[in-house]
Amino acid sequence: MSALTRNEAQLRARLLDVHHYSVALDLTGDDETFGSTTVIRFAARTAGDTFVELKPDELRSAELDGHPLDPAALTGNRLPLPGLTEGSHELRIDARMRYSRTGEGLHRFTDPADGEAYVYTQMFMDDVQRVFPAFDQPDLKAVFEFTVTAPAHWTVLANGITTRTGDRPSDGAGIWKSAATPVISTYLAALAGGPWHSIRTEHAGLPFAIHCRRSLAPYMDADAEEILSVTTDCYDRYHEKFTEPYPFDSYDQAFVPEFNAGAMENPGLVTFRDEFIYRSAVTDTERQTRAMVIAHEMAHMWFGDLVTLRWWDDIWLNESFAEYMGFQTLTEATRFTETWTDFAVSRKSWGYDADQRPSTHPVAPDPDAVPDTASALLNFDGISYAKGASALRQLVAWLGEKDFLAGINTHFARHKFANASLADFVDSLAAHTDRDVHAWADAWLRTTGIDTLTPRIEEAGEADEAGQAGGASAGWTLTVDRRGSRPHRIAASLHDHTADGALELRETLDLDIPTDEVLSASGPRPALLVLNDGDLTYAKVRLDEHSLDTALRGLSRIADPLTRAVVWNSLRDMVRDGELAPEDYLATAGAHVPAESDLAIVQGVLTFARTQIADRYVAPEQRAGALAALTAIARDLLRRTEDGSDPGLRLAAVRVFIDSATRPDTLSGWLADGSVTGGPALDPELRWRILARLAVLGAVGEAEIDAALAADPSATGEEGAARCRAALPTARAKEAAWQRLFHDDTLSNYLFTATAQGFWQPEQADLVREYVDRYYPEAVSLAARRGPAIGEAAGRWAFPGHAVDEANLQAGHACLAAPDLPPSLRRKLVDHLDDLARALHVRTT
Repeated sequence: MSALTRNEAQLRARLLDVHHYSVALDLTGDDETFGSTTVIRFAARTAGDTFVELKPDELRSAELDGHPLDPAALTGNRLPLPGLTEGSHELRIDARMRYSRTGEGLHRFTDPADGEAYVYTQMFMDDVQRVFPAFDQPDLKAVFEFTVTAPAHWTVLANGITTRTGDRPSDGAGIWKSAATPVISTYLAALAGGPWHSIRTEHAGLPFAIHCRRSLAPYMDADAEEILSVTTDCYDRYHEKFTEPYPFDSYDQAFVPEFNAGAMENPGLVTFRDEFIYRSAVTDTERQTRAMVIAHEMAHMWFGDLVTLRWWDDIWLNESFAEYMGFQTLTEATRFTETWTDFAVSRKSWGYDADQRPSTHPVAPDPDAVPDTASALLNFDGISYAKGASALRQLVAWLGEKDFLAGINTHFARHKFANASLADFVDSLAAHTDRDVHAWADAWLRTTGIDTLTPRIEEAGEADEAGQAGGASAGWTLTVDRRGSRPHRIAASLHDHTADGALELRETLDLDIPTDEVLSASGPRPALLVLNDGDLTYAKVRLDEHSLDTALRGLSRIADPLTRAVVWNSLRDMVRDGELAPEDYLATAGAHVPAESDLAIVQGVLTFARTQIADRYVAPEQRAGALAALTAIARDLLRRTEDGSDPGLRLAAVRVFIDSATRPDTLSGWLADGSVTGGPALDPELRWRILARLAVLGAVGEAEIDAALAADPSATGEEGAARCRAALPTARAKEAAWQRLFHDDTLSNYLFTATAQGFWQPEQADLVREYVDRYYPEAVSLAARRGPAIGEAAGRWAFPGHAVDEANLQAGHACLAAPDLPPSLRRKLVDHLDDLARALHVRTT
């Protein structure tokens, strides 16, 4: 298939004005293919040649203005439209398309719980071509209408309000029609079909609804009030912020199976992965994450759907804004008021890590760096989301929220139902401020890498040894060294020890960096100085030697959770940069996590300690000690929460205990008893989690896994069983899992991921050693054969990241030198190999 180039898109946009798509789909045939008949009305501004894209299983017929086109002319995904004359045209194409099992195009899923089938579209980037033909680029917007023939007991959803207009006489199949959309881009067209369980309501004069599979109905019912209240609260808050009203006729949210992303901003029909319908207990931080995704996708109704990027170099105009607005609006409009702490701990590290790899790119790359859709797909990463959102947060701190909102409202008014670029957006901001927004954009959005800010404190006199408040001192001076090139407006907080050993905020300083100014202060030197307090900029921060010692000894005594998050991020970065021993990070976690009150911090710190330090950064002979340290932390948290006062914290502790167990005794007892000692009871998620760890430890076998699946014959049960089977420490189990991963082309995207997650285990390094070299050629073949989604999954989940050694590194770099390496796999290999090299460096520092 040919990726569309930016130059081709520009030429076609100058030639065509696309008006309307009428798409008729027949979903009543077999479960492999479906019928797709499309009429596209468009105009040519001048005479010329062009093409339309589609990826059919069978192209039955094509007509341009009533004249047949030769189906054999289809080359790859392009059907030529030669000799267009100036004026109006009508293109009619009848095709048979193939359902997807990989979350691309029209994905079909059969629920193992009840046998019901569901379909939904994911048209993003260039996958609309898997469903119907299109002039597939974001700046050729058009009106869309769907007619869908579906099984009689199905409900069909689409961007516009859908109505069942009748039944097909031959078999009673339902015929559904959608209302016409406003003009939207091809990648935003959407539909979903199946016997949905739906909850409908009305708000602000519009129909709102949420939908899920029937087998998940009780779980969605339990959370419906929370989901809908977050939705309507954010809707109301966006209408207070934005002068442009919500631009579509309804707001449906469908929680769909085997979804590759977290969610997709289809106007009027947002799709979410249905893991957000919780079958098992979750922490409040996880509920906050779901709420943030709801807020993020709603922001896209303006950022991306109303005003759309012109080409994919400006994807940040969609994602960075939705990320920033999601966190900010959730904080303002809902009970989740500490979202920026979670952002600091769980999202910002994603951006920091991505920005230090060879694959880094500017938030807003040069257009020439995104020459086609294949390269554009690689930029949906921690830079376009987390770094871009961090840059916008810094922009608001620098510009002021009033001028920022005025600028984005001008942007909406100027470009609504059209397309815009970075230059357009900056011009809109500049209209409301005297500040040089263009220079800011060049410094922040056109550059790569992370600045590092380091405080330098010099005392003018003697201070008491502990640096305590009230000690005699002639004063001190502060300078901030910047390694990097960006301007930063930050806060620096000064903390003193209190009599009982807590750290009390003395004052907060506002700093503009860079500056030649040396800040002079009277009184004692602070016990702790934290740069970027409030986390308003995007930079790595270091602690001066005195503050580092204070932090290592007293981190949990800092009052503000966001300040603690900034300090934890500094320690994390120091470990990754070889400036703090992994053992010291674990010791700090052991000293302070058991007393931590913010759940997002607990989860973030322990996730890094478990997945990076224990699995990669410490040498194999030290891993047992690292896991023991994590188990000890979990035990401390379990003791702290045994009164039931904090079920979320207790659940987090139980998960860490399970994942870090090196002996099966306690886990086997919990599994037999059906509950953790002192609670909670084992729900499906905890049962599968325990079973997976016992499988790794060789304490269960196929019979126990089969019995667990019989007790939980759901989609997540199938995934859990696949994960457990792949984790079994036998040569037979490993080879069977390998064959499923790399040679079973019917394996769905989710079952592929679950199998890959179970396969590589540090405890089984000797058993799987032979597969490390096998991985590279077989992953290349798989990605070429099954396409970008599975290629990305093979790079993300199936990579042998446990093998932190030179041999794996060399084999990976040899693979990168191979010609025609699929881009989705290449990007993941580049990132993972850089992470491997970093882990090797940490081990030897």
